Amino acid sequence: MPNADARALRRSQTEAERRLRTLLRRTQLEGYRFRRQHPAEPYILDFYCFAERLAVELDGGQHFEDAALAYDARRTAFLATQGIRVLRFQNEDVFKRPHDVIETIYRALTRT
Repeated sequence: MPNADARALRRSQTEAERRLRTLLRRTQLEGYRFRRQHPAEPYILDFYCFAERLAVELDGGQHFEDAALAYDARRTAFLATQGIRVLRFQNEDVFKRPHDVIETIYRALTRT
């Protein structure tokens, strides 16, 4: 049921996810498009750009506990085996340093 789970997550986005979605849409990033809550079995990616196989993940406070850090490392390693690059940002980065977040995403997309 990954697609149903992804749809449910799209309907219940966090405030940080809503903010990043707005930033991605507003800046346009030279036509690169992101899909939110994209299934990449067995995971669901917060944001995914098909053209560059780039995932953008937002991490809240729970991601900094040992178990969560280990899970995220396994997840990132698995996605790498699928040819998907992962960028991670803390939720607060989206609010406090939005320009830096967009710049980092842009550089990853254009590999500059």
